Amino acid sequence: MVSSEYERRIAARFATFDQDGNGWIDREDFSVAAKALLAEFAVPARSDKGQALYAGAEAFWQGMAGIADRDGDQRITREEFVTGAVKRLRDNPERFAEIARPFLHAALCVADADGDGAATVADTARVLRVFGVPEDLARAVAAGLDTDGDGRVGEAEIVPACARYFTVPE
Repeated sequence: MVSSEYERRIAARFATFDQDGNGWIDREDFSVAAKALLAEFAVPARSDKGQALYAGAEAFWQGMAGIADRDGDQRITREEFVTGAVKRLRDNPERFAEIARPFLHAALCVADADGDGAATVADTARVLRVFGVPEDLARAVAAGLDTDGDGRVGEAEIVPACARYFTVPE
């Protein structure tokens, strides 16, 4: 696959992270996403699940900034995102997904009503909608994440899916 194809695919994902639409990704975008998810599931920010989600969001931001914020201004431009993400993807897509693991784990815990470590497909779709995925697509993607067909989505399913999200066409 040619470099420009990677760049095109990854650039299309930029808006997912730019929650406020200001043209760059920063720490606030991750906090906004965490706050919206907590509101969707009526989980208090000061609860253990809420604190874990904010800590996961911070870890995700730090990981993303570490690979993409080349000028150190605590903002990731679209160009920095494409350049940083492309380099990491070429190295190892699964390693790129690892920076998201703490956030993904905490998001699953927020959506996990019965505490078994996985969210229902329906609740996974709710998570995706909070992050801006249109409802029909969110349902389809959530169903696709349930790779073992048990009606639930766990960390073992969602972390590799994050890597695939950055390596396959929309």
